Amino acid sequence: MTKPRRGIHLIAEMANVSIGTVDRALHGRDGIKESTRQRILQIARQISYTPNLAARALSVAKASARIGVCVPREIHFFYDQLWGGILDEARRVEHLGVQFLHRPVHTLGEGDTSAVKELLQAGVDGIIVTAGNPKGLTPLINAAEEKGIRVVCLSTDAPESRRSSIVCVEPRLNGCLAGELMGKFVPPGSKVAVVAGMLSAEDHRKKTDGFSEAFPRHCPGGKVISVIEGHEDEDESFQKTFELLRRVPSIAGLYVNTVNCLPVCRALGACGLAGRVKLITTDLFSEMAMYFQKGTITASIYQQPHRQGQIAVRLMTDHITHKASFPPALHLSPGVVMSSNLNLFREMKNTDRQLWDSASKDALSLGAPG
Repeated sequence: MTKPRRGIHLIAEMANVSIGTVDRALHGRDGIKESTRQRILQIARQISYTPNLAARALSVAKASARIGVCVPREIHFFYDQLWGGILDEARRVEHLGVQFLHRPVHTLGEGDTSAVKELLQAGVDGIIVTAGNPKGLTPLINAAEEKGIRVVCLSTDAPESRRSSIVCVEPRLNGCLAGELMGKFVPPGSKVAVVAGMLSAEDHRKKTDGFSEAFPRHCPGGKVISVIEGHEDEDESFQKTFELLRRVPSIAGLYVNTVNCLPVCRALGACGLAGRVKLITTDLFSEMAMYFQKGTITASIYQQPHRQGQIAVRLMTDHITHKASFPPALHLSPGVVMSSNLNLFREMKNTDRQLWDSASKDALSLGAPG
């Protein structure tokens, strides 16, 4: 009599894949499509399968493997999504015995050196950090790497350091894409401006450089007349944008290269220029939907923050648990969001889900376009 299939054998049969593919999905290894991974995990949940990882988890737990995470809390629209990816992936690998020490900072570039020092003193095996202060962090990162504590920069880089890897959407490409789009949106000879966070951050500076380089190529006679540093502060960003629009009412376009776009939208409205000035923003969150619908926002460059957080944790845990090597850099491809594809993105679907849940409806399926 044939014995009934159980465990990974049953999952493999139900998913019509090999046992090796099931193993890779359950253990978070690379080499399979994300859609296949999710299908296998769904089947595992359906049959209430819990992988027997005792021996493997014990070997990791004995090493007291710990990963330190230092990511800002400010501008929750972006960093909440980044944290969401980090925490989702941390839960996925918790069976391996890896602990996560969170040392968030309030503002990008402020307090991150102290936070990283705390993590080093705590004896972590790896650090994931958003390097808002690359100059101050570089010697700390180098010292960590010399001790065998691997460092992965997330979202913005410390390029002069000896960090193991960087996970981000390549910032110059971000800016170039925005510059090309703006060049096609506005007439020849147009004046445009950039609203940045702070140019001391590698991410913000390179986006600004990419935009300034690409825009004149795609807009004959076009000129970038101003670069505003809003320092991720809503009041400062509003006031500086408002003053620029009052001073140069003929401006044709604005590029906001951080997620802090709401004060810029409000400044355009206050000056009666919403919809007349082409506005290209960065990333996506639910509060932006109304500005797309009104025509205030023309397009946004999507950086997949949730995915960035997931990948950073996966790289670090794969190294700690399997001694996997780090890629020098892992650059995700930026996407372009416009009103026609707005509803396809994770952030909009999360909003729809909340609305449906509040009305006791079936939740909508999640996931950004892949």
